[in-house]
Amino acid sequence: MLSAKQSMSRWKAAGLHLLISVIVAALVGSLIYFVWYPPPYFRIAGGSTLMPLIMGVDVVIGPCLTLAIFKSGKKGLRFDLTVIAVLQIAAFCYGMHTIAVARPVFVVAEIDRFVVVAGNQLDDKDLADAKQAEFSTRSWTGPRLVGVRVPKHGADAFAMAMSGIEGKDVEKFPKYYLPYSQIAEGVIARAHPLASLATKRPDQARQIDDFVARYGNKMQDFVYLPLQGRLQSFTMVLSTQTRQPVAALAIDPW
Repeated sequence: MLSAKQSMSRWKAAGLHLLISVIVAALVGSLIYFVWYPPPYFRIAGGSTLMPLIMGVDVVIGPCLTLAIFKSGKKGLRFDLTVIAVLQIAAFCYGMHTIAVARPVFVVAEIDRFVVVAGNQLDDKDLADAKQAEFSTRSWTGPRLVGVRVPKHGADAFAMAMSGIEGKDVEKFPKYYLPYSQIAEGVIARAHPLASLATKRPDQARQIDDFVARYGNKMQDFVYLPLQGRLQSFTMVLSTQTRQPVAALAIDPW
C-alpha cells in the first residue's frame, strides 16, 4: 500500500500504484495466456473478451482513483488508500475467478469435429462418473486432448439423445471419454483433405501454404476438422502420418 509521506506527490503515488498494477497484470496475464488459455484457446474459449475485465480494473481504475484522491498530508488518506486497495483486490479476484472457471479443460474429439470444453461446462457429478481418473478433474495446465465414444444402444443411448435435445451433448459427459489414441484412426477417416480447405477458402490459401511450408510436408500429408469453441471456430489440422493434431489455424472451417 502506498504511504502518505510528505514528499510524495499524487502523480508519484499514482505512478507507483500503476507500476505495481502493471507488474501484477503481466504475471497474471502470463498465467492466463500461456497456462490456462494456451494459444489458440485464448481466442477460441473467450479469454480475449474476459481479459480486458481484469486488466481494466487492475491497471486503470486503481491508479486513477489514487491519482484522484491522493494529497500528501491529507487527513484520512491511509483509510482512503486502504479502501481503494480492498475494492481493487475484490474486483481483481472476481475477474480472476470468472476467467479461471471458464478456462478450457478438455479438447474432445467428437464424431466430425473437436470441441473445446470449459471448466464451468462440466458438472462435478459428471466428472465423478468418469471411468478413468485423468478424466475426472479439471485441468489447470491447459486443455487435455481426449476422445469420446457416443453410446449407440440401450438406456445410455436414449438418455444421451434426450440430453442432446436439452443442449447437453456427449462432450459434457466425461464418463464417455477415452484416450485420443483409441479413436485417432476414426478421426482421420472422417477428416477432410487440407487442400479442400484451400479451395473452399481461397482468401486463406496463403495461410495454409505457409503452414505446410513451416512443417516441411506436402499438402496431402494433412487433413482437417472444425475446432469448435465457445465464441468461434478454428480449423484443427492433423497429420495423416502421426494421426495427431498439429496446429489450429484461424480459419472458419465451416
